[in-house]
Amino acid sequence: MNKKMDVMESIISLCKRRGFVYQGSEIYGGLAGTWDYGPYGVELKNNIKDIWWKRFVKDRADMFGVDAAILMNQNVWKASGHASSFADPLIECGKCKNRFRTDNIGAKISKDQWQLPNQCPECGEEGDLWKLAKDNMRQFNMMFQTRVGAVEDETAISYLRPETAQGMFVNFKNILDSRHPELPFGMAQIGKAFRNEIAPRDFLFRAREFEQMEIEYFVRPGEWEKIFEHFRDEMKAFMDDIGLNMSKVFELEVLDDERAHYSKRTVDFEFDFPFGRKELCGLAYRTDFDLKQHSELSKVDLSYYDEDSPTGEKGRFIPHCVEPSFGLDRTILAVLTDAYAEDEMNGETRIYLKFSPNIAPVKIAVFPLLKNKPVLVEKAKEIFKTLKKEFNAVEFDDNGNIGKRYRRQDEIGTPYCVTIDFETIEKNSGVTVRNRDDGKQERISENELVNYLKGKILK
Repeated sequence: MNKKMDVMESIISLCKRRGFVYQGSEIYGGLAGTWDYGPYGVELKNNIKDIWWKRFVKDRADMFGVDAAILMNQNVWKASGHASSFADPLIECGKCKNRFRTDNIGAKISKDQWQLPNQCPECGEEGDLWKLAKDNMRQFNMMFQTRVGAVEDETAISYLRPETAQGMFVNFKNILDSRHPELPFGMAQIGKAFRNEIAPRDFLFRAREFEQMEIEYFVRPGEWEKIFEHFRDEMKAFMDDIGLNMSKVFELEVLDDERAHYSKRTVDFEFDFPFGRKELCGLAYRTDFDLKQHSELSKVDLSYYDEDSPTGEKGRFIPHCVEPSFGLDRTILAVLTDAYAEDEMNGETRIYLKFSPNIAPVKIAVFPLLKNKPVLVEKAKEIFKTLKKEFNAVEFDDNGNIGKRYRRQDEIGTPYCVTIDFETIEKNSGVTVRNRDDGKQERISENELVNYLKGKILK
């Protein structure tokens, strides 16, 4: 195993040990492609969602939030093209029966041709059973199908949504009728999506159940390029907001034959994960494809009447759409891998998560120096309550010696630890504040503590 994959294994181990992420259904042997977020993972996830929602919704006057249902009428997926074409190329070894996504084991030569390995990546079969598998490559639709209601006929078919976008497109008219927005405007949603991945892999990166943060921004046909560049900048600003190292982020212009069927232009933002450079989020120009498709199949008018277009496109038309799309779980994985660090402190190897304070699940931990000294514990709890009111994400910790507590908080990613010792009580000389990144400690008076930490955490 190479060094980068060793790091990946260490991150997965830390996530379970410290309560960030657990394997789904673990006590029953797990279920591939599913992950459960523990106490710290939930806080990390919510912090990232809050920052995204603030930047793209709350701080803007042109964005409307929605939360569409996961189950939708099957015609939604017929109109969008998912029912017929939402598929990955699949190859199944005739010997070991393992299934592989063709794009994971081969190289694309042309639109419909692949250069595949001469033997099965799993069992090494290179005879007729593998040759037959290559000759019988097929498309595998990734949507989870289910049925709604008591009658099991074709009309009862529904799907667990493979993306959140369609929930916004089918609510386009509702937003027009209830909010009367002027173009350009957008709809934003954070929610679950599901894909029956052939081969879930790389921890949170490719899962069967995941969460998306998406925007469908509706524009006049003549202004999409300007809006596209605007969101290109906003997406990079968000990545910077959550503390990602931007030197690990790369933009990739997706080629014509590799774009989704609805896209006229797509830019992928890729990130250097330990397992390679992979897609983190994407920006697509979806033209008027989705609204036009839904309008035609539903027979509902999804056009917009523009009385005073600055670009001269007056009258009734179908708006075009620019879509910034983020995978929340991939964003969390990028944050975790970027924050993971190892160094040596006090002669020992130390592992810590160098989170930006604004996304750290715990911002401050408060310790009594000794657990068995009631006077220290009482004072520590008093300071804890004060800080809890100001910062919310504050934890009281008196489990184990002070060194073990520091190590535990380092692994959680807590930026600052506040220790109450005998000098706090006897000399009224304040508390000790320890910095996670370098281990340095400062003596801060109790009266100045809140403002001192605000300056560090809220800057």
